Amino acid sequence: MAINKNHEFEELNGIKCAIVEKNASKERLAFLKPLLEFNKFEVVAIPTPVKAVDAPPPAPETYTIGVTNVMFNPINAIFGRLLKTPDGHIVTLAYWQQKEAVSNDEIPYYDKA
Repeated sequence: MAINKNHEFEELNGIKCAIVEKNASKERLAFLKPLLEFNKFEVVAIPTPVKAVDAPPPAPETYTIGVTNVMFNPINAIFGRLLKTPDGHIVTLAYWQQKEAVSNDEIPYYDKA
């Protein structure tokens, strides 16, 4: 059980994992997995379970993404400047949210308009 909503963990494929993101699209998984693996985290991703309710339309395929290091917390990793991009920049919030293609770590997040 998580202490708070920002530090969740659960078993994914029988492995205790810190949850990075739930209901992530394939594109989001393709972005996060290499980034986290570059930062030396073992990534576990499983398809999000679909709840059956009287034959609904097929739900889009989403994933639950976790890392095996249960101490990992995405909020602390981003604002603590603990993650790096493959080109050597610090991962910013805008880069993590895929609002920027390149992490511009020289401008603080609170100075961005």
